Order: sequence, then C-alpha cells, then structure tokens
Amino acid sequence: MKIALTGASGLVGSRITELLSSHFEFISLPQEDVDITAKDSVERALEMLSYDLFLHLAAYTDVDKAEKNSGLAYAVNVDGTRNLFEATQKAKKPFIYISTDFVFSGTNPVYDEASTPEPISVYGKTKYEGEQLVKDRAMIVRFSYPYRAHCPEKKDFATRVRELMLAGKELSMVEDETMTPTFIDDIAYSLKHLFTHFSPEVFHIVGSSSMSPYEAGKTIARVFDIKDAHIRPVSYKEFFAGHAPRPQYATLKSTKNTFHTMKNFEDGMREVGLQL
Repeated sequence: MKIALTGASGLVGSRITELLSSHFEFISLPQEDVDITAKDSVERALEMLSYDLFLHLAAYTDVDKAEKNSGLAYAVNVDGTRNLFEATQKAKKPFIYISTDFVFSGTNPVYDEASTPEPISVYGKTKYEGEQLVKDRAMIVRFSYPYRAHCPEKKDFATRVRELMLAGKELSMVEDETMTPTFIDDIAYSLKHLFTHFSPEVFHIVGSSSMSPYEAGKTIARVFDIKDAHIRPVSYKEFFAGHAPRPQYATLKSTKNTFHTMKNFEDGMREVGLQL
C-alpha cells in the first residue's frame, strides 16, 4: 500500500514512517517543492504521484504566533487542507486529516469523538475549519501532546522538560490544566490499523492517562530519577497571561480505539527511557 503524506519530516510523521516503512510505502510531499496553499502546485504534484491513501499531517501549529499571523495560519491549515483534499477526491483516494485537542474550548472535563468542537484560538479555529471541509468524506484523527524518544527536527514537551530538569533549571508548570499526553509509537501503530480500515469518521488516538502539566513534570522526574528537579506549580491564569487562549481542561477520550492499547504517560516515558 502506497501512502502519500505531508509532514513526513516532522515530530510525528518522521516516527510514523520510521516504524511503519516495512508495512507501507510512504511518499512524502516535500514542503520545499510543493506549496500546499497554492491549488495549482498541489494539483501538479499529486497528478504525478501513484498512491492509495493520503495522510495530511502538516499544519501551522504555533498557537501564539497564529494569533498575530492569522492569515498564514488560515492559508496553511484551511486553504492547504482544501487544496489537498480536493485534489485527492478528484483521484478518488481516501484522505486522513490529522487534528488536535485545540478544537475544543476546554470548559468540559472530557471530550470524546462525539463531543461538539468549540475552538477558542486562531489555531484551533483553523484546524476545526479544516475538519469541516473534509468531514463528510475523510477520516479525522485527533491526538494530543505527542511525545517520543528523540527527534532532531523538533522537541516535544516531555523532551524539553526533561532536558531543562537535567540542566538544573527551575520549571513553572501548570497545576490546574489537564492534557492527554500521547506516545507517538502508539499513534503510529494505531494508524497502521486505520490505514487499512478506512472510514469517514472521527477517531481520538490518545494516551490512556490525563494529567496536569505539573503532574507530568513530576512523572518525568520520577521516571528518569532526577532527584534535584525544581518544579514550581503555577495557575493556568498566571502561566498563560499574555498568550493565546488555550483549552484549560482538554482531556481527550477515545470510544473507538479497540485496535491498539495506548500507554499511560508513565509507561510511555519508561519506554522513551529505554529508547534513548
């Protein structure tokens, strides 16, 4: 099976292709050669490709900069998605759109696949608009706070926290916010199933535990035996003052993932430790 994709060199995409390359042939749509915001560029590129399914991972993800550069965020996350989706539909190919917990407001304790999105940031609004464009004929996969052992291109939140702790830095981490950290290896193996069981619906592919960033920091210190870690609990309001709005309570729950057992954060971090 041939899978064309955007975002192949990113945090998630590079690990997916690494883990699943013996099962699928991945064909990257390189950013330097294809401008997804330009319809002609996308159509020319896809017309030359032979593929069975399209995976759209690439996005403008800087939440704070999106507030100031809303035009660029919209062009990439909405126009880019529209261009790719329309081109794949002309070729009658399945389309998988990767989305985020930021499509929710964060005012409810838990969100599953049937929950109604209500984004509060420019980033969240553009990702939700992308969902709306493709929802009738595409698979939408949401995940949250992905992490892995090592990525030279982009550091995930757990890697940044661990490195700062090891450097002896004091960290301020929010204690009244919830998130659902997700081990990227589990995302990859879940997608392995979805690639061959395509249906136009929404899936949450997320870790099996939710927690505050402060609790996540304590877990990282415990798993890596960083006894002198300095973590200061702070409030959501204090930490994000002056920043783009973010969902405060964004626990994602999956009611559909019966095909792969997702790790909790502590087990995921232990696996990261084994892979480092």
